[in-house]
Parts: sequence; C-alpha cells; structure tokens
Amino acid sequence: MEFKNLKAFMDDMAQNHTVGNDCEVYLDGKSVFRYFAGYSDWENKTQLNGNELYNIYSCSKVATVTAGLQLLEQGKFLLSDPLYEYIPEFRDMYIKTENGEIKKAENPITIRDLFTMSAGFTYDFESGWVERAKEITNGKFDTVASIKEFAKEPILFEPGTHWSYSLGHDVLAGLVSVISGKKFREYMKENVFEPVGMNETYYHATPEIEQRIAEQYTFVPDDGNAITDIVEAQRSGSAKEGYFENVGKAVSHILGDEYDSGGAGIITSVADYAKFCAALANYGTALTGEKILSKSTIELMRTNHLGDAQLKDFNWQHLLGYGYGLGVRTHINPAVSGCLSNIGEFGWGGAAGATVIVDPKINLAVFYAQHVLNPREEYYQPRLKNVVYADLG
Repeated sequence: MEFKNLKAFMDDMAQNHTVGNDCEVYLDGKSVFRYFAGYSDWENKTQLNGNELYNIYSCSKVATVTAGLQLLEQGKFLLSDPLYEYIPEFRDMYIKTENGEIKKAENPITIRDLFTMSAGFTYDFESGWVERAKEITNGKFDTVASIKEFAKEPILFEPGTHWSYSLGHDVLAGLVSVISGKKFREYMKENVFEPVGMNETYYHATPEIEQRIAEQYTFVPDDGNAITDIVEAQRSGSAKEGYFENVGKAVSHILGDEYDSGGAGIITSVADYAKFCAALANYGTALTGEKILSKSTIELMRTNHLGDAQLKDFNWQHLLGYGYGLGVRTHINPAVSGCLSNIGEFGWGGAAGATVIVDPKINLAVFYAQHVLNPREEYYQPRLKNVVYADLG
C-alpha cells in the first residue's frame, strides 16, 4: 500500500497551504504510513524531522470524552444525571436570550449535554468568569475552581435543545477530576496515556517540552482580514494570497499552570496521538494490549446523538453529512458529505490543523498535524479523508 494520493496531498499542502505537516496511518493495528513534509520553522527553513510536538487544540476533546466514558463504564454516573449532582454550582442556570433578557432555565444540564455540546455554554473567555477564577486561584486557574466560576455565566438556550460549540469539554474535564479525586492531567496519564503507551503527551509545557514544539503560525490574508479567534478558525477558511505570521507556541485557552483544558490542552507528537487513535479504531484496545474502552462504548461514542433541531445547528460546511456523537463528529450521510469514509467514521479537528480520523469498521486510524491557525485551505479535512480512503482502495 503506497498511499500515493496521501503523500501528494501532503506535499501540496506543505508547499501551497501550510508551513509543514505530519501524518501517521494505522490499519489493523499496524503503522502503514508515516510521512512529514515542509518546515517546523518557516523563518529559518528548518525541515520537519518527525519528532516535533504540536498543540492539537480541540483534538484534545477526543481524549477527554474517552476519560469521561471510562467513568461511565465504571458506573460513576449516567448520561442522564444532572450535572449539579456532582458539581452543585451548576444547579441554578440562567439563560440570556437574544434580546438580552435573563430567565431561569427550566431543565438541568445533564452529563449527556456536556458530551454533546448541548448544555448551552459558550466559548467566551472575555466574560467575568476568567477574572474571577484568576483572583480566587491566585492566577493558577485550578481546573475545578475555574469551571465553578464559569457556572455563574448565563447559558444560550434551554439545556438539551440545541447544539453550540463551547467549553463543555473543559467542564467535562472538571467533572472527571471531581469524580476521580485526581487532577485531570493525572487521571489522563494513568488511565489513557500510559495504558496506550503514550510517553510524550502533556498538558503543560516545560522549557524542554517547549523546545520540541514546532513553531506556530497564522495565515494573514493580503486584505488583512485574518481570523484571530481559534474557535472560528476551525470552521472558516481564508484567502489564497497572504503570508504566514509566527504567533508563538502558547495556547490562549490554557489559562494557567493548573488549568488542564479538556477542550484544547494537549501537546503531543504525531506518533503518540496516532497510537491513541489506533486504540479507538480497534474498539478500545490499544497496541499495548490494554483496553481503554469497551466495544459497546465506542459504538455509543460514534452514534449520532443530535435530534433534528440540533442537527440544524451543527452546520459547519466541512461537516455536512455528519452528526455529532459523544464528543466526536460521526459520518451519517455520504450523499450529503461527499466523503469516501464509511458510515460511523468519527473524529474531530483542532484549530491549528490537527485531525483525528477513526473508522472501527475497518480498524483504520489517521492522525494528521500541522501548526497553522486560520488555515489557508479550509476544506483540508474532508480532502484528507478522501485521499486516505482512495489509497485504501
């Protein structure tokens, strides 16, 4: 299996759309493709060597929901449980309507709402909760203390009625911490990363880790209309002409040394996160032989959980033909998506270009990374899927 389409696609992306990229493909538990092209440092023209670390932003969510589902398997909660039973600060929630009116929510936020982005939360870091969390934690932003401040912010709609991309998985990370009695990073290391054999995946950068992180860029169009919001960067594209600007290696959504972001916190290598993707593709059994989830849980994870009204909200252009499962997109209609992947292929993407593709039907896992916010080619994710499946025959 030569993966000619995938190699050519990556070369084109590296030369014409991004600074550099790196990808690994697993099939039936074996690595069948690993390739990297372009630069880790655009200014100094330093070639990628395959050992770089990347901020994977929202691809972190796939690992976070895996942790949450482990606790579901242990009977620690039901998806239908109200969130306030575990974190009382979420008991009384208020909705801010489009006309600015504030009214009390009739229904509680459930744990299912956290997984499915149906809680009504926002991705707003500019409201008062960040400053309050900074003050009460002396700038360390303890995860649980921070989300308790977030609980004081109004929500967008009655819980469970719509879909809205949000900080729900950061709240889920706090829930995992509360239930397990451990810092989220510790839980992840002990129950996900170590069982899978991931020894270079982190939540916070030391000087040694930062040195290995590839330089991070944004694409600035010649018209000056760059997308600076990293959430918006996941669903929007940009102009064809412009230049790459180095924006440093930090992630704005990691608030402090104690804030383990479930939604955007992971720093990892392609080789390491590909092992995690391979475990999901193998119905929860890692290359090490360790089981991190059961087959039935993987099936629940990749089942569409959105109703008709919520699917109308889930309308990102590059995700047409997909539903949303427990923290992952899931393929439901190839006639609409135009994608070559199987029904039930699932995964998610990250603001700087990381992409998870998992297909348990054929035990396929793909992890792709680049390090450019506001990517120059907005539809690289469905294109990537198509070239992979074409190469598989």
